[in-house]
Amino acid sequence: MRRRRRVWAIAVPIMGGMMSQNVLNLVDIGMVGRLGDSALAATGIGSFANYLAIAFIIGLSAGVQALAARRLGEGRVAETAVPLNGGLALALIIGLPMCALMVVATPFAFGLLTGDPAVQELGVPYLQARLLSMVAVGMNFSFRGYWSAIHMTGVYLRTLLIMHAVNIFLHWVLIFGKLGAPELGVFGAGVSTTVAQYIGVLLYFFFAWRHARDKGFLQRLPSRATLWQQFRLSLPSSLQQFFFAAGMVALMWIVSQIGTEEVAAINVLMTFHITAMLPAFGIALAAMTLVGNALGRGDVEDAAAWGWNCAALTFVYGTVLSLLLIPLAHPILGLFLTNPETRELAYLPMVLWALMISFDTAGMVLMNALIGAGDTRRSMWISLLWQWLFYLPLAWLVGPVLGFGLLAVWIVNGVYRVGQAITCGTTWAGGKWAAIKI
Repeated sequence: MRRRRRVWAIAVPIMGGMMSQNVLNLVDIGMVGRLGDSALAATGIGSFANYLAIAFIIGLSAGVQALAARRLGEGRVAETAVPLNGGLALALIIGLPMCALMVVATPFAFGLLTGDPAVQELGVPYLQARLLSMVAVGMNFSFRGYWSAIHMTGVYLRTLLIMHAVNIFLHWVLIFGKLGAPELGVFGAGVSTTVAQYIGVLLYFFFAWRHARDKGFLQRLPSRATLWQQFRLSLPSSLQQFFFAAGMVALMWIVSQIGTEEVAAINVLMTFHITAMLPAFGIALAAMTLVGNALGRGDVEDAAAWGWNCAALTFVYGTVLSLLLIPLAHPILGLFLTNPETRELAYLPMVLWALMISFDTAGMVLMNALIGAGDTRRSMWISLLWQWLFYLPLAWLVGPVLGFGLLAVWIVNGVYRVGQAITCGTTWAGGKWAAIKI
């Protein structure tokens, strides 16, 4: 019972923030979906392309959280914010040039992802607007890693709730031209999300100035050697995020070879997948912190137990979610897909996805537990091999090549998710992560 309370104390605020993210994702689809299949396909491709572009910088949060959690476990409380300083500096150094390069490259890159002129016309300015938030995203994720590491996830929750409330309000204003604003449509959705990200940065700096100055926030940067160590620790996670995101973009491209209706359907399916995973991700972040704290104390057995405890919690969560979603699949899809044919395309894939979600959530927790232990390289390789050597080649084969359609692609997706989860479980049970020093 005491262990569960410790997990929930960290995870519940994160889960609350993730539920807020759920609402934002669903409102986003609901609003843009009223503009038609082309608009929905444009934001779907644009969102995954944006995730690809910012994925590398998102990975910086893993280094911040792993190092800060380990320092807390070691009793070096006054140094816990030094990795945060390093994460913010790296977000600025890496984010600015990447942002400029990606914005310029967007028209060419979007043309590679879809040949539909209507989708391209809507998607290019949307993606460019989203890319302008790159530095803000890197900083926000670094802050999230820090608040999770020091057991102050309530700060994360408060900030995210404000960000998402602003985002939804600006969506309504800018997409549909309310309150005298121009009607920007899909482009307005991109602008509102970017503005909300920078508001989040300002809020995080305010809270960190109040709560983390005595822990080293903005008092000193890590030394060059320490910053390099932090970058090396974060690099596998950054690459893992990048290739995972690249896989999502590759999947969107594969499905686009089947048809635009399939792209609209998979946009909804992937949004539901991410939405369902977000609450479990709160427990995964708690596992990262608690594993790091335990290893900082030198207690390997406790670290191992935290990984299994958190995985079990998310397996139960996934099972309950499956029982709820399967009978409600048709009415839920009807809220976001107005085209009956597109809705039917998405139905069976959604049921199949619901059947394997419990394995996926448990595997995600154990993958994050490996990251919390500093075993970022092994976590990276598990993700890369399953996605790029198994899933994407088979998805291409059964989808566009053999013509079995979206349903076959999603069957392969289920095998990929379950197989990756089993690999994470066996790797965690092997215990090689316990010898890593950071």
